[in-house]
Amino acid sequence: MRTELTYDAPLMELNTFGIQAKARMLLTYDSEASLREALSDIRHHHSNLPMLHIGCGSNLLFLGDYPGIVLRSANRGIRLLGETTDEVLVEVGAGEVCDDFIAHAIRNGWYGMENLSLIPGQVGAAAVQNIGAYGVEVCDVIHEVKGISLSDGSERLWKRDDCGYGYRQSIFKSELWGKYAITYVTFRLSKHFNPNLQYGGLRKALEQFTSDSPQGECPKTLGALQLREAIIGIRRAKLPDPKKQGNAGSFFKNPVVGKEVAEQLLVDYPEMPHYPAGEGKVKLAAGWLIEQAGWKGRSLGPAAVHDRQALVLVNKGGATGSDIQRLCEAVRKDVGTRFGIDLEPEVNFII
Repeated sequence: MRTELTYDAPLMELNTFGIQAKARMLLTYDSEASLREALSDIRHHHSNLPMLHIGCGSNLLFLGDYPGIVLRSANRGIRLLGETTDEVLVEVGAGEVCDDFIAHAIRNGWYGMENLSLIPGQVGAAAVQNIGAYGVEVCDVIHEVKGISLSDGSERLWKRDDCGYGYRQSIFKSELWGKYAITYVTFRLSKHFNPNLQYGGLRKALEQFTSDSPQGECPKTLGALQLREAIIGIRRAKLPDPKKQGNAGSFFKNPVVGKEVAEQLLVDYPEMPHYPAGEGKVKLAAGWLIEQAGWKGRSLGPAAVHDRQALVLVNKGGATGSDIQRLCEAVRKDVGTRFGIDLEPEVNFII
């Protein structure tokens, strides 16, 4: 059991935007017991300070120094809870890096998360954010989520259906935001590899990447490891590496609109990408809207829209959180003016 406490802690290495900010206190814990002990101490000595729980900081934008206590999980471990001939239940510490777990799962013949490869962040944050890519969301394979109350240290368990999952949404991002630390996530994974290749241009992109591989497989014969490697190749080709250029991946959610709104837009923009979203809804491509509004590759001071993927905002060097926020609002304004669509940030703004 171990905790590590740092005062006036720099956060630049703990957010993928590379924003220079500090926390009054940074507390890293490696178990549920150490978290409870730390929370008890906080209640007795620092009850007036706000608390913020982070993972790898891959979906955060600090708008300034944080005046309270930042909690960070180093709670790791992977444990097989049970299995049948078709499925496994695997409990994973919230502090595990999600992409490392995906690689581990494939090595062990546990499938279902391949399309989420290379998305940055920890397992706990993935469950909070409901990360998704190429037609798969992490809630598709979550069985249950375990957490500890930041107010009294009590334990709570949520079955998947209790988590309020939606597009980049969960109960942990809404009514329970800031109230719990996720400690473990249990996944239900398949022992049979059934690749999900239905999303947009994924199959075409896979053909490009696999045709250059030594094996020369086409998508029909992809194995799980080859699908993972192809997904990684696709992401690296179009998304900037946060270690080289600060960013938080997709900054905006793809807007979901009514069918009538989409049909009206298609009259003026017949080439507009659009996808069925169920219940009379249509999902639009935020990156396409931003590009059409003229922002792809443009800068606003030290903040910029990426030149290969307009959905990504980047720190060109020395940008503050406020610089990124100003760019965000400028992009939203122009997309709203041109298309009548209000883009919603996917990134969490931390004041």
